[in-house]
Amino acid sequence: MSNQFLPFLQNRRTIYAIGKNLSQTPEQLTKVIQEAIRQSPSSFNSQSSRAVILFNAEHEKFWGFVKDKLREYATDDAAAVKTSAKMDSFAAGVGTILFFEDQDVINELQEKFALYAENFPIWSEHSTAMAQLAVWTALAAENVGASLQHYNPVVDDKVHAEWEIPSSWKLRAQLVFGSIEAPASEKSYIDDSSRFKVFK
Repeated sequence: MSNQFLPFLQNRRTIYAIGKNLSQTPEQLTKVIQEAIRQSPSSFNSQSSRAVILFNAEHEKFWGFVKDKLREYATDDAAAVKTSAKMDSFAAGVGTILFFEDQDVINELQEKFALYAENFPIWSEHSTAMAQLAVWTALAAENVGASLQHYNPVVDDKVHAEWEIPSSWKLRAQLVFGSIEAPASEKSYIDDSSRFKVFK
């Protein structure tokens, strides 16, 4: 059996060592990101996923906000230095995609389909997860390294104010990306027998 999709999934890895040495332009990468999100499934075709794409100085500004906010939580100087270095490693990339879910869309669905009301927030999380995977995999196919981060909700207020984000958009994740400066570490897998059950 020949499957052309699985190699793309296998190529999608968490890349922490990223840089600014990409051949693609922001315009080219934006098209890839937008199309990946556009083609991602959502419950009732709600299309609730939203994204803010930050490049270059705007991307660095975001990680500066995160670094400043996390300083408030540092327990000692060593922790502050370690956190600062980690944020700098993210800022070393080219861009960051802020993934949101539009709560107005979810609320409307809850009102329209009351029988499933409690499920729509759950299905919204499914939608954003699929959009994140789609974008991450599409970027990997372009030989762009990325890692998925979650610094929400500590920077939510700053993000909404700085980039004039609608209040109904709820931040769910951040995908930071750039050139691959070092490969991902070896990945291990648990045994299939403990993960899958197949009945024929």
